[in-house]
Order: sequence, then structure tokens, then C-alpha cells
Amino acid sequence: MTPEQYVQDKAAASGSSFYYAFLFLPRPRRAAITAFYAFCREVDDVVDEVSDPGVAATKLAWWRNEVAQAFAGRPQHPVMQALMPHTGTYGIEARQLQEVIEGCQMDLEQTRYLDFAGLKHYCHLVAGVVGEGAARIFGQTDPQTTTYAHKLGLALQLTNIIRDVGEDALRGRIYLPVNELQQYDVKAHEILNRVHSERFVTLMKFQAQRAHAAYDEALALLPAADRRAQKPGLMMASIYRTLLREIERDNFQVLNQRVSLTPLRKLWLAWRVQALGRL
Repeated sequence: MTPEQYVQDKAAASGSSFYYAFLFLPRPRRAAITAFYAFCREVDDVVDEVSDPGVAATKLAWWRNEVAQAFAGRPQHPVMQALMPHTGTYGIEARQLQEVIEGCQMDLEQTRYLDFAGLKHYCHLVAGVVGEGAARIFGQTDPQTTTYAHKLGLALQLTNIIRDVGEDALRGRIYLPVNELQQYDVKAHEILNRVHSERFVTLMKFQAQRAHAAYDEALALLPAADRRAQKPGLMMASIYRTLLREIERDNFQVLNQRVSLTPLRKLWLAWRVQALGRL
């Protein structure tokens, strides 16, 4: 298997909505974003799939070294072998990859966030920085697009957090800020035991409003000059915001099930942005 086949398989196997946004890109950009996304999946899987925190920390340390070695011209892992030919062309920096690893490291060391400021920093590392790199690959020409990419990354990650409350609870993690749990009188043990209540719904409505505000702010920040090039990000916004609205319609039944869109619906939403420019 070539490095290119490896990253393609990694991206497709994840079942992620990102995959549908990549389909409409020209081949060189599609190859670059697929390798970049596969890297993010690799390091994220270390945290989600390795049960021993010590082993996971060792693997993340290996990835830190691998990134350094790859940018020194000695990539070993097929993901880095697939990504490195594109780093110069699209301005992908070692710093960005290291920050993604840093965000995954936080998952090993922290299972609660006292307030939104702390959660926002985590979101920046695991999603905002990814958005920054993706925007460059998509064809960014205006520096302002980086600010848009950071804000869109926040919106997407907040949607992920809302969708995955139940799954994260099974891992002992709660990404809803502690002070907001207190504000809405939702106890941590209720989340961990996946107890649905009206208090929980009120808390989640607040989380959803914050995510919607982030989408609105991101779209307002995107410069007109880059709107066409950034269509893959707009596809992600459309898919994830539709998912968020489904969760809202379902009264936030996220503790004991995973709300998702069908592949066909994701493809339709992506095509609509590509062909009609509509979110």
C-alpha cells in the first residue's frame, strides 16, 4: 500500500463528514487535505482507542518526534510521507501539526473544563488550527480567512461536543464547562450516568445557541475574495449545522444515542454548496 492509498483509506474509513467536502476539490488539493486530515485522525485515534494513558502519551510523544523528523526530511509514517510533498505548496507548518498533538495531549490530562475560556483553548488546538491548515490547502488568498477558519473550527468542535456528550461520558470526559453545569443545576454524575432531564435540555440549548453564534460569526468573517475557494469549509458548515438542528429537533437525545446524517444527505448538502452556493 502506498502512502497515498493509506491516507485515502484512513479518511474514507472514518465515515467523517469531512470526506464529502473533499470530493469536489481538484486532485492536488484533495490529496493534500486527505493527508492532512489523516494525520489528525491518527493522533486523535491515539487518545480515543488506547485505553492505557501511559501508552497513549508515549505514542503522542512518538508523533511529536515524527513531525520534527518529517520536516527535517525523514518521514517514516505513511501519513507523513503522503503529507510532506504538499507542505511547501500549501504552507502547512510543523507548528500546526504539533498544536494538534498538544490538543490531543490535553485529552489525556484533562477530563473537565472549569469555564468556556479553557474549553475554547482546547477547541482552538484540535479544531481551529485544523481549520487554519485546511483553509490554506483550499486556496486562501486573504489573511482575514485565517480568522474565519479559527471561528469555523470552533463552531464545528462545539457541534461535535454536543453530539458526543454520551460517548464522551463513557470515557469519563465532560466537555461542558463546569461553571455552566452549575449554572443550569446539572450534576456531573448525571452526565456520566447519562441521565436526560429538562435541566440537561436547558443546558444544551445554551450550548447550541453558542455554536450557532459561532457559525454566524465565522460566515460573517469570510472575505468575499475567498468565498469560492473556501467552499469545502462551507460544506462542512452546512453539514454540521444541519446535524446541530437535527439534535435540537430531537430534544438533545445525545446521552444514549449518536445523532447522525445519512451519507446521501451529507453528499446532497455538500453538492448544494458546490453547485448553488447555498448553505
